[in-house]
Amino acid sequence: ASCLQHRLVVRDASSLQILQLYTCLDQIQYIEWSSDSLFILCAMYKRGIVQVWSLEQPDWHCKIDEGSAGLVASCWSPDGRHILNTTEFHLRITVWSLCTKSVSYIKYPKACQQGVAFTKDGRYMAVAERRDCKDFISIFVCNNWQLLRHFDTETQDLFGIEWAPNGCVLAAWDSCLEYKVLLYSLDGRLLSSYRAYEWPLGIKSIAWSPSSQFLAIGSFDEKVRILNHVTWKKITELDHPATIASKKTIVYKEVEKSPTVDTERLSFPPTRALASSLFSTQSKYEISQVPVSLQYIKPVADRANPKVGVGMLAFSADNCFLATKNDNIPNAVWIWDIRKLKLSVVLEQLCTIQYFQWDPCQPRLAVCTGSSRVYLWSPAGCIVVQVPGEGDFQIMSLSWHSSGNSLVLLSKDHFCVCYLEREEV
Repeated sequence: ASCLQHRLVVRDASSLQILQLYTCLDQIQYIEWSSDSLFILCAMYKRGIVQVWSLEQPDWHCKIDEGSAGLVASCWSPDGRHILNTTEFHLRITVWSLCTKSVSYIKYPKACQQGVAFTKDGRYMAVAERRDCKDFISIFVCNNWQLLRHFDTETQDLFGIEWAPNGCVLAAWDSCLEYKVLLYSLDGRLLSSYRAYEWPLGIKSIAWSPSSQFLAIGSFDEKVRILNHVTWKKITELDHPATIASKKTIVYKEVEKSPTVDTERLSFPPTRALASSLFSTQSKYEISQVPVSLQYIKPVADRANPKVGVGMLAFSADNCFLATKNDNIPNAVWIWDIRKLKLSVVLEQLCTIQYFQWDPCQPRLAVCTGSSRVYLWSPAGCIVVQVPGEGDFQIMSLSWHSSGNSLVLLSKDHFCVCYLEREEV
């Protein structure tokens, strides 16, 4: 699904043929599929309205108006039949049922980066709350929205919460001014508290491994610390130095080469499409000899949100690899072998890393840098894929299909789909 101003376009994922076309009341600012792909919500935050469309019954639609309360966020519950709307100033979360048309309210939600988290099986929801100048967490049962547990947290300014994939442990972490990670059980017991250091800026990113065995914490000190699920103690610390010296680490460096074309031999002027392919610079990877010095940018100390520390973390689907990005070295992706707890590969790009995401089915990483190329890494090697087409298609984000057969590449105003051929087994 994609939106253009007021219109929502639903296409077939394999052929991109348009299946449905819906017109909303105002400019669409957010869209989200229900878990069973039967409904899609369109949020129009400026008007405080959410519209829901059905794929099975094109004539059916639903409109939710929050009125004077306003709207700042909207999402589906895991069952795909309830919608959670967060009102302006985070006064409350309104839970709307599509089946019974009933409404439930959750008071005092906290305005933080990640204040609502569902377990992977969809049974429980955790909500970060702020009341009487203290942080709390409430855990709800999703089938009837009854409160299961309510407890306060030992945080100065709770910044985010996230369930482990197995749904047994909830991680809560403080703002960057206080390095603190708290781990709670489903019944609200504090299992463990972790603090790496005290005074400098603290946590910047967090990621659970798919097996729930590891919790990776990216910090402003340019390090990743990995906790184990048995004792919740640190098992290793991963550094991001500007110089790669180990001979066991493979460094792939992106290089650009301009093709040499003898235009005098052309008997006719090249067409625009041919000219763009003939004269555009081509990119490929070369293996660098260690030691390799990466481009290091010293952060500006007197500005807010300094570009420093580990801002992106992601585990591969098979738990074998961890990809990281250190904002001080913006052009590099670091890939760690979790089985050996060693740095395996560094991808050195020509431009700043905008986003990366693992294939949901196998250890294959897709990277974009704001150029018209997408970069793919797997244990077999690296490849650069040039997106065909006229004009400058700058890939700012990407998303894998759940089957791993294709991925959507997003620019500011356009998108395209990249299809990957599977090897015959």
